[in-house]
Amino acid sequence: SIFVVNGMTLDERMLIEPACVCVHSLARAKTLDIIDFSSTVLVQGCGPVGLVMITVLRAAGINHIIAVDGNEDRLKVAQKMGAKTTVCFKRPDEDTLDKRVAKVQAVANGVGVDFAFQCTGAPVAAADIYAYIRRGGGMCEMGFFVNNGEYSVNPHFAMCNKEIDIVGSWDYSAEDYPKTVAFLKQCQEMNIPIEELITHTFPLDQMNEAMETNVAQKGIKIAYIAK
Repeated sequence: SIFVVNGMTLDERMLIEPACVCVHSLARAKTLDIIDFSSTVLVQGCGPVGLVMITVLRAAGINHIIAVDGNEDRLKVAQKMGAKTTVCFKRPDEDTLDKRVAKVQAVANGVGVDFAFQCTGAPVAAADIYAYIRRGGGMCEMGFFVNNGEYSVNPHFAMCNKEIDIVGSWDYSAEDYPKTVAFLKQCQEMNIPIEELITHTFPLDQMNEAMETNVAQKGIKIAYIAK
């Protein structure tokens, strides 16, 4: 059952923490003054944070969102959350960076996206993100919440030559909570089914089963419920 508390479902309340992360990241990105209603925005990584990031962008009025991942099931969820275009590095026609960049440019005015959110914690993926961005575009790095290692890029081609603006985002503040509650209510108004991101719930005494489900990528957002 889903219970309504203060106008929000229990599932929506369980999404407040990851939603705060994404609301904070959008605020950080907006400091670069690049994103607006006409922007094409790419989200790399469709785990829980990436999928919530897509919903935040859609609720904020971004109409063309591109989702990049290697899991077709998660890309289907990304479309339900608001992504118009999906790119999968396991598809034969998208299995190299050059192919993926060509796919992105084909739907982004031939030049690349205006802005990109890097939501994976994988260094290899993080190194690719710059190739999708147009000259004069921007990027928010939000995937490395912890130290997952380093990656190598040529800064001349990745950043300087294209004059890309970059901002980092980590965690959130107390001021982000009211904005996040407003975002979740906006999802209700726009019929964005964000509550579907909670795919599994476990009591605390089934912590091992929950971790196994998460590691096997059988779900999206796994939640513990204390009873």
